[in-house]
Amino acid sequence: MTPLEDRATGCVAGAAVGDALGGATEGWTAEQIVERYGGRVEGIVPPFNDDWRNARPIAPYHKGDGHITDDTLMTHALIRVYEKARGHLDAYAMAEHMVPELMAERQWIPELEAEALPLQRIFLAEKWIVARLHYGHADPREAGTGNIVNCGAAMYVAPVGVVNAGDPDAAYAEAVDLTGAHQSSYGREAAGVMAAAVAEAMRPGATADSVVAACIRLAKDGTRAAIEAVCETARGLGHWDGSFEALRTAVRPYDTVADTYRDQGLGARRPSRVHSIEELPLALAFLVIAKGDYRETVLGGVNYGRDADSIASMGGAIAGALGGLGTVPQEWIERVGIASRTDLVAPGRALAAVARRVHAGDVARRRAHEAAFAALLEER
Repeated sequence: MTPLEDRATGCVAGAAVGDALGGATEGWTAEQIVERYGGRVEGIVPPFNDDWRNARPIAPYHKGDGHITDDTLMTHALIRVYEKARGHLDAYAMAEHMVPELMAERQWIPELEAEALPLQRIFLAEKWIVARLHYGHADPREAGTGNIVNCGAAMYVAPVGVVNAGDPDAAYAEAVDLTGAHQSSYGREAAGVMAAAVAEAMRPGATADSVVAACIRLAKDGTRAAIEAVCETARGLGHWDGSFEALRTAVRPYDTVADTYRDQGLGARRPSRVHSIEELPLALAFLVIAKGDYRETVLGGVNYGRDADSIASMGGAIAGALGGLGTVPQEWIERVGIASRTDLVAPGRALAAVARRVHAGDVARRRAHEAAFAALLEER
């Protein structure tokens, strides 16, 4: 296995495992999580509600028990889009390839315990992709405008970082272009920064600190301010257990979602240059606290609660890319794979093959450009 394959599979499997572990605690507070499970969550646990079929507002989704959520469904769909496109992606690729993935390809949906179209499971912000591109015939580059601004694009954009491994600037630019079909404002910005984080993490010699530095260098407006504030707080903390109040205090000025997570005001998830999603800064904070360790990065997100599956999935993707597949606990990979009826490693291998092919095309274009520019400099 090459380092590219090791880090790509670590990223993709690491994201899926974080997603599955965090699914059980999504939407709840850290205090409620401790009360429900009799302490901090240290692995795969049952659903927060035993009667999950009838519980509100989660029903009818079977979260917990090692089930991946829509974060992973969308991530794997994006990998298949890369395989079909056989090159870099833009907003038009979302219309040409992602829309059919969501509305025409039935697959096993673990949370529904049934085969269904992904469109029948994904959240409203992701259904927007189909509504705007397939039914609304919107210009793909502008289709994300008007959608609720959330982490929906950032949660599945890690493959863009793998394809642009070692080049955060290129990953940022590609992700911002691609997700213009889905998100706007700081939701789209977070997608660009998340892709950059993975691209930096894929670089041999990368560290948690170099990932954060790349994110801060590229991030704009409230996203940059939120990452700076939250990661600065994280550097003064020794472990995720006991960190939640301080981290929430640091991110609160930038987050539009209320402390009472399910009770959002009229200003929530609206476009803004001074705000940020909460999930990416928190994922980076847990990465900093854990010094890049996969297990501790993910468990920080799982036990924080709120949008735990996305926080743990983003953190897991970055930490998995940093450390490779061997840093993701094999027991978790196996149990989540069995529970979800999903191969968590094969998509990473497929993505590594895409990255290799795309890089070869990039090199050929770069050399052609260098030759053309060199000719322009010749004296006549």
